[in-house]
Amino acid sequence: MGAGRWLVVLGLVLALLGLAWPWLVRLGLGRLPGDILIERGQTRFWFPLTTSLLVSALLSLAIWLFRR
Repeated sequence: MGAGRWLVVLGLVLALLGLAWPWLVRLGLGRLPGDILIERGQTRFWFPLTTSLLVSALLSLAIWLFRR
């Protein structure tokens, strides 16, 4: 599969994840222990470290199973 197709597939997957985000938040994604949230005054910095690692591991597993 060419690079163009991979980019289209990646874009579609990201769009679907964006649409599904309200339901994924209800599962606790984005509020796991290890996610970083810093609040100072009216400024909020949020970095979902643990959520990112979990999603990365699940995607890696799915790709590995798909290629087998």
